[in-house]
Amino acid sequence: MPGKVLRDLGGRSVLGWVVRAVRESQAVDELVVATTTRAADDAVAAECLALGVPCHRGPVDDVLTRFVQVMAGLTGDAVMRFTADCPLLDPAIIREAAQVYRALPGLDYLSTGLAGTLPRGLDVEIVGLAALRRADQEADAYHRTHVTSYVYSHPGDARLLGLAYPPGAADLRVTLDTQEDWQLISRVVGELGDGCVPMRTLVDWLRARPEVCRLNAHIAQKHLQDA
Repeated sequence: MPGKVLRDLGGRSVLGWVVRAVRESQAVDELVVATTTRAADDAVAAECLALGVPCHRGPVDDVLTRFVQVMAGLTGDAVMRFTADCPLLDPAIIREAAQVYRALPGLDYLSTGLAGTLPRGLDVEIVGLAALRRADQEADAYHRTHVTSYVYSHPGDARLLGLAYPPGAADLRVTLDTQEDWQLISRVVGELGDGCVPMRTLVDWLRARPEVCRLNAHIAQKHLQDA
């Protein structure tokens, strides 16, 4: 869906929803949007200016290098990664992930995705700078697009941790890749309003409306090497 992160969703851009959720979590010291140098992404840079968030522009296909470039200008020792097509992120989960990561010195990677219990589109991940730099030196092919996949698929001596949120709801999908995804997310926002929705509230709302869940239930997520 070209231009999906700039689509208007309940009065603000999809990217604006992501930025707001991260800000409400109060979990990060600095927030940066990493996009490409393509002319087509000039509009993303303009939206970042309107949102008051810094924008770094880097390689088109090598997203891992983009992240390393961003971190070179910051003072932090870890990065939380959010994809801009996930407008329904829960600030409480973002905050909890950050708290757990900070409480465990020496942790290299933390993700809710390792356990696979959240709806697709709500996952949060944190990677230590040393692990990110190792990936940048060693990773190739699709790992350079997915940023963190090399870290958790080639952990070596790295310490990984997965956060689980039972009961599982991984069968639900609230990420934005297709028109069917847009229809479902628009229904959520149309009924629950312009505000960050707690994960439990969102899951309960969707479970009570199987006809809404069916809108994108047939969408199969691509494998990493195919995306």
